[in-house]
Amino acid sequence: MNENFYPGSYRTAIEKTLAALQGEHVTERIWAQDYTVWKPSPVEISNRLGWLESPWNMGDRIAEIQAVVETVRQDGYHHALLLGMGGSSLGPETFRKVFGVKKGYLELAILDSTDPATVLSFARSLDLSRTLFVVSTKSGGTVETFSFMKYFYNQVLAALGQKKAGRHFIAITDPGSGIADWAERLDFRHTFLNDPDIGGRFSVLSCFGLVPGALIGMDIGRLLASARMEGEKEKAPSLDKYAAFRAGHKEEGKTSLPGGSQKDCDDQPGETVISAALLGTALGELAKAGRDKATFFLSPKIESFGDWLEQLLAESTGKDGQGVLPIVGEAPGPPEVYGDDRVFINVSIGEDNRYDSLLAALRQAGHPIMKLSIEEPYALGGQILLWEMATAVAGQRLGVNPFDQPDVEAAKVLARQMAAAYRDEGKLPEETPAWSSEAMDIFGDAVSLRDFLAQAKAGDYVALQAYVAPTREMDLALTNLRRRIRDRYRLATTVGYGPRYLHSTGQLHKGDRGAGLFIQITAADPEDAPIPDEPGQLFSSITFGALKAAQAMGDRQALINSGRRVIRLHFRINPSGGLKKITVDI
Repeated sequence: MNENFYPGSYRTAIEKTLAALQGEHVTERIWAQDYTVWKPSPVEISNRLGWLESPWNMGDRIAEIQAVVETVRQDGYHHALLLGMGGSSLGPETFRKVFGVKKGYLELAILDSTDPATVLSFARSLDLSRTLFVVSTKSGGTVETFSFMKYFYNQVLAALGQKKAGRHFIAITDPGSGIADWAERLDFRHTFLNDPDIGGRFSVLSCFGLVPGALIGMDIGRLLASARMEGEKEKAPSLDKYAAFRAGHKEEGKTSLPGGSQKDCDDQPGETVISAALLGTALGELAKAGRDKATFFLSPKIESFGDWLEQLLAESTGKDGQGVLPIVGEAPGPPEVYGDDRVFINVSIGEDNRYDSLLAALRQAGHPIMKLSIEEPYALGGQILLWEMATAVAGQRLGVNPFDQPDVEAAKVLARQMAAAYRDEGKLPEETPAWSSEAMDIFGDAVSLRDFLAQAKAGDYVALQAYVAPTREMDLALTNLRRRIRDRYRLATTVGYGPRYLHSTGQLHKGDRGAGLFIQITAADPEDAPIPDEPGQLFSSITFGALKAAQAMGDRQALINSGRRVIRLHFRINPSGGLKKITVDI
């Protein structure tokens, strides 16, 4: 397969849209931070475009970041635990998994789950005297992050005393946020104030990604250089970007035709240059044509990059009845298990060609294909900027504002109401199951998962939302369940651990065209952990288990209010084992 971009029968539509994009000077206007690219009002756009300058501006912050990292190393810290959600945690998690930890730097872990077993596992396994806690939140009011901070501050306070406790914390936040205020009151080691004009999911090339990267020994200057190089290419004259696909280059073996169209030169050498303009246009046009499931195959070395991409695409495009649904982590299958609602995207590193034969088969079956590659890990900087720009372009083609998240707040409001009920009454609102056994309850309109899935039609997708501890056993059970659903029903599947997914795909779940079937998975908590009402105080009016349950109930109600189809499977014991049994039955 010579071409790295095969649009199939959608070539003409993409060509026409690229021509319009060029005529409207869309990419130039994006770089000029022109909010009218997306909407006539600047609200939640003009103050969200700082990511365009971040690869250049963050060079001035490297010395500050490195100085703090060096003092942490000199003081004998061995571990770092990042407390964050969504854009504050997914970038650092990608860096940790891709780059590892350089000798002499800090072993970084990420906490983005309110599951009490997960919180307790960190509290019990970490040497608090050698651990740095990174409190990472743009708004400073993210309930999960603030709860983590209060809990672990109290743990450190009890173990080391008030004079030392604050030295074990740094904050990454916006100026004037609530966390910035607490960091000063509690005498944190350092507070990194980020550019407030950068939204969370576009923040990986700012302090939110670079500080954790520096803690593990990454060369953050090299990462930024890669992003700047990609940025300069994207800023080049529009003709260079569009001609690579729309008209072609004869020296690459492509034949230009009158009017700027391009002959289908499948048997000739050469590859299309996939710019952000082309990538974003293709995603937008394919989504409007019903190919709204962007299915990613990534090299194992950079597989975690898919989790970052998932949030970027889903939360940016999934609104106003539109959306590009990213499918990451789904096991590859033969062409016959996929519906006609997919576009397949391969992101590889080095000489990895493990997916070439599969992509060739999918192309032969008529599916659109895109292939991108990087030579080495630090080229992720360029990929990050490429995908951020492509997402901005896709949002323009879909007619949405890629920088807001209007439906996220609905779930938060309902979760707060559930949590308030718990504080007032000591319990959450009770629900009546549609079906019960000794091992589990089923809530919703269906009495079995098989009956629930029978509602599905072509073009739908199934989202598994697991409000349980993210263990290897649960990972395997979810993987097997989603494979079974895909192979039997030819439906795209996604998996998200709650409440993590609320800050990732949660916006799309309520904001897209309503094609999702949502399977919420909950379980009894064998033990719980109290959340202090304030740092340094012992009084607690809610636990992590209750907060997690309130978030699950709030999101489920938000989905129902949006007309979505939802079922909840509640396991009293052994949720991974219970899922295995259910998988066989469907």
